[in-house]
Amino acid sequence: MKITRLDTRFHAKASERYVDVRFKYGDSVHFDTSVPVEYRRTGTHIPDDKIDSYLKQVYEEVRPEKWPEWRSKQLAFWAKKPKANTTRSFFDKLQEEFAWCCASCTLPKNANFARRIQGIKELGYTLATQTNRECKNCDQKTTQLILVPLPRGGITGYEVWSPELRDRIIAVLGSFDAYEARRSPKDGLLPDHKFPEIRWDLQTRRDSLEALTDEQLQEDFQLLSNQRNQQKREACRGCFQTGRRGVVYGIPFFYEGSAEWDPQVAKQGVDARRGCVGCGWYDLNRWRLELRKRLERESDVAEE
Repeated sequence: MKITRLDTRFHAKASERYVDVRFKYGDSVHFDTSVPVEYRRTGTHIPDDKIDSYLKQVYEEVRPEKWPEWRSKQLAFWAKKPKANTTRSFFDKLQEEFAWCCASCTLPKNANFARRIQGIKELGYTLATQTNRECKNCDQKTTQLILVPLPRGGITGYEVWSPELRDRIIAVLGSFDAYEARRSPKDGLLPDHKFPEIRWDLQTRRDSLEALTDEQLQEDFQLLSNQRNQQKREACRGCFQTGRRGVVYGIPFFYEGSAEWDPQVAKQGVDARRGCVGCGWYDLNRWRLELRKRLERESDVAEE
């Protein structure tokens, strides 16, 4: 067989699901890897009945004879990011053999290891994680990662923006930190999709963001620090997994809906956006405005 499924795994913390596979090319060449089928960083959400078809696509994309060209393209990409040397050192190790790399003894030592891996994912690369895998080198069960040589953004083309577009989004939004409610230095801000990636499907993504108008950028994005961006992801992942919507500043206020995800609203896809409206994390500025309105109304009633 050309494609042999070995195992299916779920990484709860990252809300990622993988299919461990062996790809066989010709009579003697085989490539063992782990293919994410639920992977929000590239907007990948493959239904069970479509996995076999998806694996056939991946099989063709990751052929070993394509690896030199893939590496050449990535070399050109990283050359444009001279300030990302620390993250690149992790990437360089992962791309040496496209094999499992132990976080304890193979990858570079770094106190902020998780941030380096997140940075690689944010650049559109596809990684799989196994948190309790036996390492033959250090003879321990450790967290290990494997890089899959798919195009940045995945096969279907995740919304990966250029540095120029990032700067434009920050300029259009006035360098306004939506969580802190004040202007902040642009280097500390990240464009955040109001509609969280964990609820995207294949129809949600756009082939390119470069042509979006200023109005569309204002509608789709808000600016957050990296810390708050991480906090929002945790809240959105918790909402996706449990149905309980996220709370901002410890204030359980929702200007539309309640603390529970509306069961009548789809969990993923374009229609799922309706279920996010009213949550503070979805649009912090709108949430703050609506909360003020509520407090003013209650104050007026009390004075009467």
